[in-house]
Amino acid sequence: MSRQRLVIIGNGMAPGRLLEHLFEVAPETHDVTIFNAEPRVNYDRIMLSPVLSGEKTYEQIVIHDDAWYADHGITLHRGEKVARIDRTARTVTSEGGITASYDKLVIATGSTPFIIPVPGHDLPGVLAYRDLDDVDGMLRAATRGGRAVVIGGGLLGLEAAAGLKSQGMDVTVLHLMPSLMERQLDPAAAWLLQKELEGRGIEVRCGANTRAIHGTDRVEAVELDDGTRIDATLVVMAVGIRPNTALAREAGLDVARGIVADAAMRTSDPDILTLGECAEVEGRVYGLVAPLYRMARVAAAHLAGPSDEAFAHAETPTKLKVTGVNLYSVGEFGDGPELEDIVLRDARRGTYKRVILKNDRIVGAVLYGDVADGGWYNEMLKSGQDVSGMRDTLIFGQAHQGGGTADPLAAVANLADDAEICGCNGICKGAITGAITGKGLTSLSEVRAHTKASASCGTCTGLVESLMALTLGDAVSRKAEGMCGCTPLGHGEVRRLIKAKGLKSIPAVMQELEWTSSGGCAKCRPALNYYLLCDWPGDYQDDQQSRFINERVHANIQKDGTYSVVPRMWGGMTSAAELRAIADVVDKFAIPDVKVTGGQRIDLLGVKKEDLPAVWSDLNDAGMVSGHAYAKGLRTVKTCVGSTWCRFGTQDSTGLGIRLEKFLWGSWTPAKVKLAVTGCPRNCAEATCKDIGVICVDSGFEIVYGGAAGLHIQGTTKLGLVRTEDEVVEIIAALTQMYREQGFYLERIYKWAERVGHDTIRAAILDDTDGRRALHDRFVTSQVYSQVDPWSERVSGLDKHEFNPLAVFGDAAMEAAE
Repeated sequence: MSRQRLVIIGNGMAPGRLLEHLFEVAPETHDVTIFNAEPRVNYDRIMLSPVLSGEKTYEQIVIHDDAWYADHGITLHRGEKVARIDRTARTVTSEGGITASYDKLVIATGSTPFIIPVPGHDLPGVLAYRDLDDVDGMLRAATRGGRAVVIGGGLLGLEAAAGLKSQGMDVTVLHLMPSLMERQLDPAAAWLLQKELEGRGIEVRCGANTRAIHGTDRVEAVELDDGTRIDATLVVMAVGIRPNTALAREAGLDVARGIVADAAMRTSDPDILTLGECAEVEGRVYGLVAPLYRMARVAAAHLAGPSDEAFAHAETPTKLKVTGVNLYSVGEFGDGPELEDIVLRDARRGTYKRVILKNDRIVGAVLYGDVADGGWYNEMLKSGQDVSGMRDTLIFGQAHQGGGTADPLAAVANLADDAEICGCNGICKGAITGAITGKGLTSLSEVRAHTKASASCGTCTGLVESLMALTLGDAVSRKAEGMCGCTPLGHGEVRRLIKAKGLKSIPAVMQELEWTSSGGCAKCRPALNYYLLCDWPGDYQDDQQSRFINERVHANIQKDGTYSVVPRMWGGMTSAAELRAIADVVDKFAIPDVKVTGGQRIDLLGVKKEDLPAVWSDLNDAGMVSGHAYAKGLRTVKTCVGSTWCRFGTQDSTGLGIRLEKFLWGSWTPAKVKLAVTGCPRNCAEATCKDIGVICVDSGFEIVYGGAAGLHIQGTTKLGLVRTEDEVVEIIAALTQMYREQGFYLERIYKWAERVGHDTIRAAILDDTDGRRALHDRFVTSQVYSQVDPWSERVSGLDKHEFNPLAVFGDAAMEAAE
């Protein structure tokens, strides 16, 4: 049988899932062409909020990468918005002039955000919240600081508000209705949610109607109907969406609110199907992912051949993707004489549970704080089960039925095989347990890969893990998914929550974020120590016991237990006085080896631990400070002699290198940072393999970044060309601060850059002048507290016990005991 030509307009989550089902049941039946208005592959749009908050990167939310399209022979036209459909010729043509013929066509054009047409709505700085470009715009705005005003207190608006707050902005939410998320929450739950958000420093104004947005070249303020004026550097419109039906309407298809489709997802043209947010079935349009995935399964079945599959409406639970906020809402929650409420509140725990009954059957549930039984209530809602027999204990949850105890594993074990576990993907309990046993899956990542359960929004992760524990027992892989085994949270989540919750000590972080160990481990404690130092300069006191040995003693331990000492030589320059001081220290302390390092410094090898303070004291007396050769911080600024001596030199590379090193030294960073300034493109200082490099040219200074020359070899990426040394200093300080604030512990600059994207970095550092200066100023503030020589501190007696020989410390302890 010849293959049919399948053309898909749109490359969102719904058409992506359609193709997965189609390739599974009929892999050789269609040649597929996709037109995507975005210049990207398919990604998980419901994870945009974690990208905005810094918990995830774009790469982590990609659903289908380039290899997937290649493996399935798909022609993907990126950045090609379709301009017209010719139903007579059976072709589609893009705005770029690409035409493709079809036997079957799928329209999945999604929705467009509603922008309130108030004066100023088109000013720069007014953004919607629908795709990755919007997120990138918000992240760039966040680097400038200031206040973000989010118009709309629904799901997207609140997720945007939380993400922007985590990026360091002041945030105000304006909501027209009297309570937040009025479509999903009753006023009681909405009040708890508002209280939680306000506790995180987000201002919430309900009953607020926007009159105008003010500004000249960009947004400056938002004015309300009552005359209140709120300063703003960013405005996010999150007031609703509309099905994107223009293309279908122009093609003559039946359109109401959305593109009208039957239960097989066929439009008024039987050769054209539709699905996603643009589709309307039985008078309903949908915005949550679960029904869109059901549409995809139905459409794939009918494309594969004759099928009885039909789309049917089902209530879809609502969950908010804001870490630390637990809410669950499904079905009806209004008031009426035929409805009966059962409510449980716990003031101390801040929880609220409400189950709504009609004729002894659950028709709705609203849970805040304690959402463990949300899935159980939803199963009974869908089945229409009579709950009169458990009426008195229903509100206490599944585990309390029949006198049982609150055992979460028992609750999961009691679920039927057809009970839905993953609402986003429509995955039931039996499908998950069948895959675990049939495919020998032992880890959460394997279950996600094979079943997609918990792979979308992730809120069902606990249920999936419980199923794994029940099915596998001790055979389940206990590999941590988070930053270490002490927490399931990743580095991004931890960084965000430290700021969002105002956590300023390691014990506070561990308590508030519910660490599973009493005091952390060697992985998480150094990371937390760094994040707190970076986020709260001046407020947080460096915890030496949360550092590795080299950072704790400010020297590098060697394989024989002695230490290496490296004094700083600014830009690789030294003097006769410094060399004499080094020689005297070598003789005085019988230091066995002296070596010139690759970073243009001198390394004293074989120093005894108890001699370290005295060695440092003598070097300090000669005007030398720690070279931080042990540090997750600035190591060296390597230079060539530049225009002062070299006949090829174009600028004073040595002078600029010294200026940069004296400005940057002392700052702690996620991983080590090495710089170089080379006086001409001949690159004698090897600037193109450093974390940050400067290449002096006739027209100024070319700044590069993201190089590495260790176990991983990588050349740098060009950031841009500037004219003056002052610009170089400002840009490098801003780049360093952006890396400090966004980097994960032990993540080198090149890895951070790959994660956040070079375009994002370039936009924040080069294109956004105000944002760059704000980053620079935050770095300068932090240096007030960081630029202290640790050698001098230890010479003065700080952490003196660290350098006492064990035998001496033992004798002193015995004397004290006597």
